[in-house]
Amino acid sequence: MDADKANNKRYDLEDRTYLFAKGTKEFLKSIDKNIHNVEYYKQLIRSSGSVAANLIEATESFSRNDYSHRIKICRKEAKESILWLKLIDVTQVTEASRDAQIQEATELMRIFGAILEKMKANNL
Repeated sequence: MDADKANNKRYDLEDRTYLFAKGTKEFLKSIDKNIHNVEYYKQLIRSSGSVAANLIEATESFSRNDYSHRIKICRKEAKESILWLKLIDVTQVTEASRDAQIQEATELMRIFGAILEKMKANNL
């Protein structure tokens, strides 16, 4: 893969993680603000934003170890986002939106896992 394609994929993933965080924010605007959801809301807004923020940190890293560490954090935060999404109380109206966010977080988690596996296989 040439450098331009690698850069495009990196920025596509940056866009995708940004859209995940933004989509999560929009989903959270639609949920009931009961005592449970308020606490999960806070955790979810942090973890979904952290996926995007840590990817930016990874792409700007100075070493392979730092890059790998940040990608691991991205994977962890995506997995954590799934937990909070599952714990939030939803209605029939908000369930599809929640499920779409769970699907995206799952896909992101798998992408980060694949990046780590590729690094491991290539001894990077």
